[in-house]
Amino acid sequence: MKPGIHFKKIWFDNELMELRIESFDGDSFFATKVYVGHQDFEALIDGLNTFKDQVDGGIFDITLGGFGPEYAHGAFDGRLHFQNRGKIHVTIKSQSDYKEFGMKHVASEATLYLISEAALLDTFIGELRQLQATVRDEATLEAA
Repeated sequence: MKPGIHFKKIWFDNELMELRIESFDGDSFFATKVYVGHQDFEALIDGLNTFKDQVDGGIFDITLGGFGPEYAHGAFDGRLHFQNRGKIHVTIKSQSDYKEFGMKHVASEATLYLISEAALLDTFIGELRQLQATVRDEATLEAA
């Protein structure tokens, strides 16, 4: 697997999509599942499309699912920040679904860091549009 963020559509209906989001920085790997509404997914694509032109220090946050035991499945937060002549520094925070662990209710968590670039973001946006249109089941933001 190449380093990057990989979105895989698991299931969908008229209101929601279930995604498996795999993050890999070249050394560490973390996967979580999230639910996202179709309108929220459309807003994500629109936001990324605006962000791609903010190469002079733009910041964009991807937030899918919810952190904490009161939410279904897991959570994903990715902060994309344009730095260093078109390089996108990506900070990923993910959390799995909560489960019983002895006398506790716990979730696994990870923070990963990777660097991408504008051309790879363009490809990712196109793949997200195809994922939304059910033309494909996966979209990837590759690391540079």
